Amino acid sequence: MTSENVHYIEVDGKQVTLIGTAHVSPKSAEEVNHVIEEERPDTVCIELCQSRYKNISNGERWKNTDIIQVIKNKEAMLLLVNLILSSYQKRMAEQFGIKPGQEMLQAIASADSVGADLWLADRDIKTTMMRLWRGINLWGKMKLFFQIIAGMFITEEISEEEMEKMKSSDMLTSSLEELTRSFPRLKSVLVDERDKYLAQRIKDAPGSKVVAVLGAGHIPGVTRELAVENDLKELSEVLPAPKINKIVGWTIPFLILVIIASTFSVDRGAGIDQMIAWVLWNGSLSALGVLLAFGHPLSILTAFAVSPISSLNPLLAAGWFAGLVEAVIKKPRVQDFENMVQDINSLKGFWHNKITHILIVVALANLGSSIGAMVGGVDVIRHFINTFM
Repeated sequence: MTSENVHYIEVDGKQVTLIGTAHVSPKSAEEVNHVIEEERPDTVCIELCQSRYKNISNGERWKNTDIIQVIKNKEAMLLLVNLILSSYQKRMAEQFGIKPGQEMLQAIASADSVGADLWLADRDIKTTMMRLWRGINLWGKMKLFFQIIAGMFITEEISEEEMEKMKSSDMLTSSLEELTRSFPRLKSVLVDERDKYLAQRIKDAPGSKVVAVLGAGHIPGVTRELAVENDLKELSEVLPAPKINKIVGWTIPFLILVIIASTFSVDRGAGIDQMIAWVLWNGSLSALGVLLAFGHPLSILTAFAVSPISSLNPLLAAGWFAGLVEAVIKKPRVQDFENMVQDINSLKGFWHNKITHILIVVALANLGSSIGAMVGGVDVIRHFINTFM
């Protein structure tokens, strides 16, 4: 078959056919089916990881979500980001009159029809997101959060120019296009590393004849990386935060406590003012976050009470406690899980679905707590300077 989207490569005696798909074009699914039927490969590789494969192949997946466990595992932000990305992808697909992941679903069906093995070639999305997260500082993380939340308000149609850009990238890359513009170095995690991972997985696929279905934007990089060996273990590793981050994370709270104690020993009134300032800034801004998320009054009080303490302990976060209280008081119903796929397509639905609402409570409480700690810390230092100057 002759097509600019289909590329034939010989790798270590293995015949590899790369199909570059345009995720916003229904013609891509037709081309995928045509190539697989014509080539009848031993294995069909698709640009999905295990979790994303389950997402597009199992519409009932959300019913098994344990929201309390998600919060305890510190994965609330990750789940919220994934849901917002899913919402964006679904709106985009509906505008173009296609089903999200249509070309991947076709690849799965075609592989089954010709008796080929199915091979999930992409890196786990959680690993990719965690490596992205490790690559940006606190200010960057706050900016990312606001960009993601802002994405929930975008309802206008995508322009023809933007559509053309999407035709040369995969859904994940398209969804995070604004992020890569703000943080260019993250392209290495989102695109370059995945090119290496995809290429190595394709080379490791069983059989002598392999068809790989990829976003068109990955074709140049994967073609290049097929000629070299890449370490999948290294590409899958999520390194712990640098030690300096841990040192700073504990040093700042320690210094805050030392400053308050020093001030208290000299001027008891000023010390009390410092303590009040720390509690009010931390508690009020974290509680404000929950209030903006329309959280339950007890969740608001929880954020207010916990934030001044959690800001002094890097292992804790006010949003976790506020989210757990919200989950217990407003326990999600089966209907919330059943409707989640549809609810995430609108801001109103996102806010009213109990599951996504809990995630927003966690996120905004943590955001408010972080801002409160910075403002409260400055106020504590101001009282210290006024006392000793």
